[in-house]
Amino acid sequence: MGIIFDSCIWVGLASGQIHHQAVIDSAGEEPVFTSVISLGELAFGVESCSDPTERAARAASLRQIESRPTLVVTRHTAAAFGVLAAAVKQAGRSPRPRYNDLWIAAQAIENGYAVLTINAADFVGLPGLRLLTLRG
Repeated sequence: MGIIFDSCIWVGLASGQIHHQAVIDSAGEEPVFTSVISLGELAFGVESCSDPTERAARAASLRQIESRPTLVVTRHTAAAFGVLAAAVKQAGRSPRPRYNDLWIAAQAIENGYAVLTINAADFVGLPGLRLLTLRG
């Protein structure tokens, strides 16, 4: 098995809003992966930051995250994304505001991994997704 960290986990760790031990306790012995989708979200956070000190801190954090095992998007991911987006739409919600979360969830489903997040509501009702919420 394995765990994909949602972007909010990486941001929380980098900002000190999430304690490392809470993440370790939640992930256990599972291998941890990051999504290229999260790398894009984090790069946007670097590029959109106007404060030079904060921008440098975000860039340094991104470089560390980029060194971790990363999952790419494949045609199987795209197929899983289509299923998830359709499920969200059929449930009467718009998938558009959740696209990045849906891509991350699709990668998790494709690889048989779980997603660790602090924003469980972003992933509610996604068929086939194993979701973990941060403990502690």
